[in-house]
Amino acid sequence: MATKRTQALLYARRAAMAGVALLLLVAGVRSSWGAAQHVMLSKGREHGTLTVAKCGDETCTGPYVPADPAAADRSPVTIDRSVGTKKGAKFPVVLKPGTSEAVRAGAPGILHAWIPLGGALLLAALVIAGGLRLTRLAWGAALAGGALLTASFFAL
Repeated sequence: MATKRTQALLYARRAAMAGVALLLLVAGVRSSWGAAQHVMLSKGREHGTLTVAKCGDETCTGPYVPADPAAADRSPVTIDRSVGTKKGAKFPVVLKPGTSEAVRAGAPGILHAWIPLGGALLLAALVIAGGLRLTRLAWGAALAGGALLTASFFAL
């Protein structure tokens, strides 16, 4: 039979592991929301098409054609570089308000914005399985994270 001290340590360990898993998930949502809010809540934001002219290590730039002809000219526009970004590629974008930074629009943009959450789900699955011993929940988190990362890879 477990003593009170052993029981308290078990509860403390479970609480700490739950806190770590929750912290990973909150960090994933927070880092994803920076780009996702512009794609998912795009009503009232400036839409257009970006043609990639050149790419650096982290960003790509190119001319931007707004969907509304009365919109201000913001060329050149920058976008985060991703696996699917090649010179000459054209894709729909949404501009971040007051800047010349763009994020991809549509389903590929939503999936690309939530990539950090996919990684956080995979990491949290390890903590859930190893620290909390909740294997079904861990498999669910791992499958959700893997599905999100795989879908974003194929969408881009």
